[in-house]
Amino acid sequence: DGRYRNTPLADTFLARSARYYFGGFVTMLNRRLYSGWDRLPDAVRTNKPTTWDPDKQKSLFEGADPAMMGTFWKAMHSLSIFTARALGEAVDFGGFRELLDVGGGSGAFDIELCARYPKLSATVYDLPFVTNIAAEKIAEAGLSDRIGTEPGDFFSDPKFPAGHDVILLSMIMHDWSELDDRAILRKCYEALPKGGAVVISELLVSDDKTGPAPAALMSLNMLVETVGGRNYTPAEYSAWLNEVGFRDVRVVLFEAAGANGAVIGYKPK
Repeated sequence: DGRYRNTPLADTFLARSARYYFGGFVTMLNRRLYSGWDRLPDAVRTNKPTTWDPDKQKSLFEGADPAMMGTFWKAMHSLSIFTARALGEAVDFGGFRELLDVGGGSGAFDIELCARYPKLSATVYDLPFVTNIAAEKIAEAGLSDRIGTEPGDFFSDPKFPAGHDVILLSMIMHDWSELDDRAILRKCYEALPKGGAVVISELLVSDDKTGPAPAALMSLNMLVETVGGRNYTPAEYSAWLNEVGFRDVRVVLFEAAGANGAVIGYKPK
């Protein structure tokens, strides 16, 4: 009829008003990652990130341009919404009451999980400027009565906030080195009550390290984006969990944009 209109797919993912708007991630690729990947040979030669300067910043999150960080968190919200929905379908959170989302970003996981599990409440624990973003997203979702925020730094804070029976580590462990990740898991163990659980949701590399391709590519992206980060295997996470005292460790696999599985451990009763 001579008129132009969005396809249903575009309306679902590229309309700014859509629940699963993915444009933030596309914008982040254009403004941030493409230039970093263009310098991939430099990252391989120097073992240093190319999207930020480690001589001037302690991490990609510190001292970064506020506009770029705003783009980054919009992108992470886009990616996390899909992944949180898949995690909530694959892992039963119905037996938990209080969730602590360590490095919870925009609160996307908490929003999706609390919407799916009516008896679940959550706290987003992240840097102060990030929890401000999360509070806005939580309010937009109408869940401010069940999801709160706790500003902090999960490295420099001596302890994680207490009073939660499950801790979620969603799409953050690949940002850090093995040494850092083991320190995070020790703090998780100390913060949980007996019988509490930790859930690590990540793009898992297979134990034989032959794939899958999305996890391998994300691990390569960590070379461009982080100092020491990479994607780990279920066996590595399981060993670290057992090392700090968690038991009954199990792996649940699923398919999503930001993760393909979860490694779950329980603090003995």
